[in-house]
Amino acid sequence: MYHKNICVIGAGYWGYNHIKTLHELGALYGVVDSNPKTIDKISQTYGYIKTFKDIDNALDDSKIKGFTVCTPPETHYQLSKKITSSRKHVLVEKPFTLDISEAEELCNLSKKHSTIMMVGHVLLFHPAIIKIKELIEQGKIGKLQYIYSNRLNLGQVRTQENVFWSLAPHDIAIFQYLIGRQPNSIKASGSAFLQERIVDSTITKLKYNGGVEGHIFVSWLHPFKEHRLVVIGSEAMISFQDSDEKKPLKFYSKKFDMKNGFPKKIDGPTKEIEYERKMPLTEELKYFLDSFNSGIVEKSGANHALEVTKILVEASRQIK
Repeated sequence: MYHKNICVIGAGYWGYNHIKTLHELGALYGVVDSNPKTIDKISQTYGYIKTFKDIDNALDDSKIKGFTVCTPPETHYQLSKKITSSRKHVLVEKPFTLDISEAEELCNLSKKHSTIMMVGHVLLFHPAIIKIKELIEQGKIGKLQYIYSNRLNLGQVRTQENVFWSLAPHDIAIFQYLIGRQPNSIKASGSAFLQERIVDSTITKLKYNGGVEGHIFVSWLHPFKEHRLVVIGSEAMISFQDSDEKKPLKFYSKKFDMKNGFPKKIDGPTKEIEYERKMPLTEELKYFLDSFNSGIVEKSGANHALEVTKILVEASRQIK
């Protein structure tokens, strides 16, 4: 149990997951939401917590040590700025901000006040993604060559946010985590079918120094759900299918060798890789809480989020 006194801003679908998880960790103190019906519902379920109609009232409460921000993306910058300026810790949901200069300002503000600032790239805390990172660093797949990610569904269509800003931050964050550097080439395109100027499907191609390449395909106009990550190396390959009920992580001993100028297929065995079955959101919030004492954020911190924001903004410029 943590007893860190965290306040959740925004009690919508994902905000409620924060509330539930923080309650289980013993760290939930309060909730901010402007909807009286939502506040009443939360109060009935978690009668011990404090509720606030706006963030200013919550910031006046000295018992609150940190906030999680689960509000629409256009509010992230102002809310995070207020929280950090009040010298309190913050975990803001993805996307960090919608503007590079705002993201840079928040990074600098966090350093100035020596506060923790994290961004909710929750899949960086998924045990399968952590395992893939370990396998790459251990050289199990040889030289990393190519990564691709499909995040597809006949899903929730938004009217204020396009599919790229809604879904692609997850995959861009994973690419940055696995590859460890910024791309030197970004090419992106998208299509809008349901609503004018709000794209439903995008493909983003990325190239990195060292010859690593990748693509990210996201769509909420797709006949079936697929969350798949594939990592290709010179000696082996890995796949992770998060949309499958069993969430398999597989290692393929498959590659091509060049023999006398011709590619020869080496089709070795496939094995399933075991990994810890932990909830990514729980692990992310535990990491956030632990950072209060250590003062160290090595994963999903503000600088990493700034890198992701730069890629999002440039790709979005091309899509528009």
